[in-house]
Amino acid sequence: MSSLFSDWLARQTAAPAAVSAPEADKADAAKTTRPARAAKPEKIVLDTQLAAAIDIARSAIAEAAGASVIGEHLGTVAEGTRLVTHYFVCTDPVYRGWRWVAVLARAPRAKKVTVCETALLPGPDALIAPEWVPWEERLEPGDMTPRDTLPKLDRDPNLQPGFQQTEDNSADNIDQIPNFEFGLGRERVLSSDGLSAAASRWEHSEAGGEGEFAARAAGHCGSCGYLMPIAGSLRQKFGVCANAWSPFDGRVVGLESGCGAHSETDVRRPNHDPAEAVVDDYSGELEYQEG
Repeated sequence: MSSLFSDWLARQTAAPAAVSAPEADKADAAKTTRPARAAKPEKIVLDTQLAAAIDIARSAIAEAAGASVIGEHLGTVAEGTRLVTHYFVCTDPVYRGWRWVAVLARAPRAKKVTVCETALLPGPDALIAPEWVPWEERLEPGDMTPRDTLPKLDRDPNLQPGFQQTEDNSADNIDQIPNFEFGLGRERVLSSDGLSAAASRWEHSEAGGEGEFAARAAGHCGSCGYLMPIAGSLRQKFGVCANAWSPFDGRVVGLESGCGAHSETDVRRPNHDPAEAVVDDYSGELEYQEG
């Protein structure tokens, strides 16, 4: 594989160059004896002979890809002393925005131009594949189907070991820890991080206290007769809606949330009684007046 593409990828996340141990020791010693000075960058001068060798660069690319996919010359970049890269437009519609490159070099005091490497690299507007992300990081809530099964995470920060139920005949040996999150018979239960993450998701959902329904509701879920309490410490902020008319039926809702199906709220009911009949029983004469 061409090293040009590897170099291009490395430049995207460029890190400071590593220093060998002896050089690092010398650098530390220098810091203790004199003030640190900013290193002057090496000045690279564009080699005019290599910069003028556009035809040689184009011919080298044509040998590998064909002359029909090589467009206009975009320019040159001095990569080092007597080392120049030429850039050409790639006219292949499949690689829109990509550029052909050819690296040329020459020996000291030599006039012969040597082709080091050619490659096809993406330009600023090139369409490239996004950075690869492992599937467990790409998976989002709602992506699972009934046939999917997630692998077990042995070190899940959202879980912690649970208490296993054991036979106990001693009346004095009774677990008195008032922690509702420790469920008997389960290998693992929610950790503090898991509880915090769940509470944050629920609170910032449309069924939380900051949702649009809560802002428009006349009564909150905490005072609704359809609210079913949940176990654990989260019962202080959340419950389950059991109202068939509510948009949150069967879902966890915040006690500060609400909707128009609150059990104790009402609306002004229209009067459906028939209007009283009006009978015109006037028997006198009417006098017509103009104006």
